[in-house]
This record gives sequence, structure tokens and C-alpha cells, in this order.
Amino acid sequence: MSDASPQPHDLRRSTVGRRAVLAAAAAAAPVLAGVTTPASAAPRARRRALPGGGDLGPNVLVFDPSTPDIQARLDEVFRLQESAQFGSGRYALLFRPGTYQGLNAQLGFYTSIAGLGLSPDDTTINGDVTVDAGWFGGNATQNFWRSAENLALVPANGANRWAVAQAAPFRRMHIRGGLNLAPSGYGWASGGYIADSRVDGQIGPYSQQQWYTRDSSIGSWLNAVWNMVFSGVEGAPAQSFPNPPYTTLDTTPVSREKPFLYVERDEFRVFLPEKRVNARGVSWGNGTPRGTSLPLSRFYVARPGVSAATLNQALAQGLHLLLTPGVYHLDRTVRVDRADTVVLGLGYATLVPQGGVTALKVADVDGVRLAGFLIDAGPVNSPTLLEVGPRGAKRDHSANPTTVQDVFIRIGGAGPGKATTSMVINNRHTIVDHTWVWRADHGEGVGWETNRADYGVVVNGSDVLATGLFVEHFNKYDVQWFGERGRTVFFQNEKAYDAPDQAAIQNGAVRGYAAYRVGDRVTTHEGWGLGSYCYYNVDPTIVQEHGFAAPVRPGVRFHGLSVVSLGGNGQYAHVINGIGSPTSGTSTVPSTVVSYP
Repeated sequence: MSDASPQPHDLRRSTVGRRAVLAAAAAAAPVLAGVTTPASAAPRARRRALPGGGDLGPNVLVFDPSTPDIQARLDEVFRLQESAQFGSGRYALLFRPGTYQGLNAQLGFYTSIAGLGLSPDDTTINGDVTVDAGWFGGNATQNFWRSAENLALVPANGANRWAVAQAAPFRRMHIRGGLNLAPSGYGWASGGYIADSRVDGQIGPYSQQQWYTRDSSIGSWLNAVWNMVFSGVEGAPAQSFPNPPYTTLDTTPVSREKPFLYVERDEFRVFLPEKRVNARGVSWGNGTPRGTSLPLSRFYVARPGVSAATLNQALAQGLHLLLTPGVYHLDRTVRVDRADTVVLGLGYATLVPQGGVTALKVADVDGVRLAGFLIDAGPVNSPTLLEVGPRGAKRDHSANPTTVQDVFIRIGGAGPGKATTSMVINNRHTIVDHTWVWRADHGEGVGWETNRADYGVVVNGSDVLATGLFVEHFNKYDVQWFGERGRTVFFQNEKAYDAPDQAAIQNGAVRGYAAYRVGDRVTTHEGWGLGSYCYYNVDPTIVQEHGFAAPVRPGVRFHGLSVVSLGGNGQYAHVINGIGSPTSGTSTVPSTVVSYP
């Protein structure tokens, strides 16, 4: 960790393409030393044990209320990161418990801000944590890859502005006022995700097209555009899809909040919240949340430049991984084989596989927690980028599931990248809680074949739950679900913009690949609040048969489905299977199905 001013990075600034989205106006065992690492991870010779704990590095800035010139340091990070959409800079801004006066922390790309208390109310900023879109002419649809967590805010003007798009989680926050989800001037916005947060006042989405809020408490919610989904939210609007398009579940079926860093007696620890069933409201309502914690000494604190072999050695020793901000190039797969392992990233730590390897694989074990990092496809095609469980995994993990939270995947944009399938979930009972899996539609290394990626998320395991599933632009299916008893609460999708013609997306006799497909043999599946949008800007005459495809069975059910043609650039013939009206020309009005079948 460092209280020094951040050092400038050699930021790669590529031309940012216009993202064409149209909006409506409106205590644990000691570390095991001297363990020989497996042959797959390192040479057979015995290695010196890796230490746990240590410094968090120069790009983790730790403040306390007595730190001088906090605002100047925040402003410097923002200057570096405001428009660095595909740069290499990564930052975590951490605030020790206490009260801070008069701050406005503007967040740019790959910047995370968080309090270091057990409760958000332990760390109060009289001021704001702001995301706006001045860098992009008031358009917030590219405000990706930034986060706020575990803070209480008293906004200077009564409402905090959080105008974000995908991969920008807002977790464990307490806003003592209102929350504005639109940019200044109410320009385009396309987000977003809130969890385990309390907003005392009103949340105003204004121009936000879609949003998912989970296990929170809000004063009120102002309006809706296309798809607003709530589960376990006190104060949420009543179910009313499609007019207004609110999909509301009283509780969330299963949830377990993201691990987070905090301080206790001036020492860093990682808190591991416990699982909740049929959750409603915040997990920290009475102050201290329920769960367990680990000292930092149980973690290998990784720094950019460390090898995959070293990460695997640390895991084999019984250490967890804390990935400090930066970019990690992996020449082999990182393997998580031990139950209850935590892999936690800070400041959008980024894993880049080399030579076509898979970045990370999890064994068929209980309780793994993956959280807070980005996987960026390398230039050589990887068959997969993230695998949760081996093929054919069948163990019951219902008591202690694996969670994948704020783990984001990108193919292209920062440079050429390819992957046949991005994320594969084989383990039963896995919870995917907020992910954005994105085949880039702008930036460097972008083209129908240049950043080829056929499939986004493939779910083979049974009893998998997705809460906040964002998957976009894949050459074929964005999501394929083959496991039984799967559930999705909120899905956001755009089909690939750059399909050259109708033939390029032809799926046998079917026009186009569904955004979300349930396998033909599945007998039980359920989804709430799912939307798919098309913007075929290369060939606007393309027709997409449907956004959703599923077997016709009583146990396969959907609630609150919508498809939208953005400005008439391509059309949907139906919503799901052969059901639902075609999209309406150039009017950008959703076609909806309230309930299926």
C-alpha cells in the first residue's frame, strides 16, 4: 500500500468508437510451508514456501481522515483514468474508517473506491463518489469497469451521480440522500447493478435503459425505460411489466455477498459474508454483517509481473490469492483445486492468457469465491477463458456454493483477442452474481473474425443461479444453458453489431442465434427480466428470428421478456420461439412477452 501520489502510466489511448445504443429520453489455520507444488504447476524440485501477506503495491492508495491533500490525489487518478478505456492503469482507492469532509471522488476506468470498515457506515464521506460522461460528450454508455463499495455518502447536493454502463458494480453502499443514474444533461446511459445497498432517498434512473437491484433498501424509484429488475429490495416498485417495465421478486433465491477487504486493529483482513436464502434487504442492517474473515497472512499478495507458476504454487501451499491492481500475463492456467479458496482482485486486476491457454479453472470443490477481476482474451484463441468445474462435475454444493462476482471477461477492444467460449459453468449450485462478458464492438482488434468469439456463457451444471447476467456481441449464442433447474434474475444482451450479412449468422434453418438459449433436453428452467437488443449496423436488413429459444415444457418458464431493434438496424421476428410481436421498424419500442409459456 502507499500514501504517495500515483505515478503516471504509459497509457494506451486508442480511438474510442461510438457505442451505438439508443436510449429513451425520459482465524484460520497457519500457512502450510514446504509443500511441493504439483508437476502441472511447477518443476518437481521442492520450492521455498511463498510468504502470505505483504504490501499492496503502489496503485492501492490508502487514506485516513488525517491524510493531507486527499482531493488532489483523487483528482490525479481521475486525470489518468478518465478516458483511458483500454489503458493499462489500475487503481484501488481505500478509505480507513472515519469521516471525510468535502470530497468528490470522480471515478474513471479501472478505478475502485471502497471503505475499510465492516459496515458501510464505518466510513462516511460528506461528499460524492461521481461517475459522469464529460469525457464522451455526455454519453454514459461506455462508462465501464469501475466500482464503489462499502461507503456511506452524504451527497453535497442531495443526490449522488452514478452514470455507468456495464461492469460498474455499486455494492454495500449507504447513500444518505438520493442517487442519480444518468449523466449530466440526461444523455444516453446503459447500466447497471446495485447490491446490498441502502439509498435513503429516491433513485432516479432517468435515461438508464436497464438496471438490476438486489438485496437492498431504497426510499423510492422514479421511472423506467426498458427493463428494471428488483429482487429482495425493500421499497422496490410493484411488479408491473411491461407498463412500466418493472420485474419485482420479493426475495432473491440464494445470495452470498462479495468478499471485501477491511481493517481490524490496523491489520488488513478479508471478510467472507455468509450465504443467505430468500434474502431481502441489506446484509449489514444491524451493523456487523454475518460471516467469517481471514487475515491477510492467509493470502498470497500478487503483484503484476508474477508468473502463473507462482500463483499456482501459492494456491498449492494453501494460500488464497489477492490480486493487486495491474495486468497479469499468464503462460499457463491458474488452477483453483482447494475448497473455500478465495481469489479476490483489487482495482480491476486483469488476467491475460497467452498462447491459447485458459486463464483460470476451478475444481469440483465447495465454496470457491472468485471476485473483482477482469479476464482479457489473448491474441491466440483460447478454447475457454474461465471454467468453473470440470466437464461432468456432479457434486452437490448447495450448502457451500462457488460464487463468481464482479468477474468480467473481454474479447478484443484492448487489442486482438479470441476465445471460442468465454465462461463455462460446470459445477452445480454455482452463483454467478454480476458479470459482463463482452466481445468488444469498439476499440483495437475488433472485427467479425478479428476478435472471433462464438459463445459467451455456457452453463452445463445443474442448479446454477445467475443474478445480474450481462453478455453481449458474440458471433453465435451469447448464453447457452444445458443444466437443469437453472435460474436467471436479470439478463442484458446486445447481439453482435458487426455481422456482415444474413448468411453470416444463419443457424441452419433459423435466422440468427438466440441471445439466450435453453437446451432442448432441459425440463426445468426459469428466468425473470430478460432483454435482448439488436443493432446490425453493417447490414441493417438482417432479421433475427428471436431473442430467446427454449423447449416447450411446463417447467421452462420466463417472466418479463423484451427485444428491441435499435433504430431499425436489424429486426426481431419474435421474442421467444415463435411467440411475441416483431419489433416495430425504426421506433425503438420493445416487443414484450409478459409470461412464457
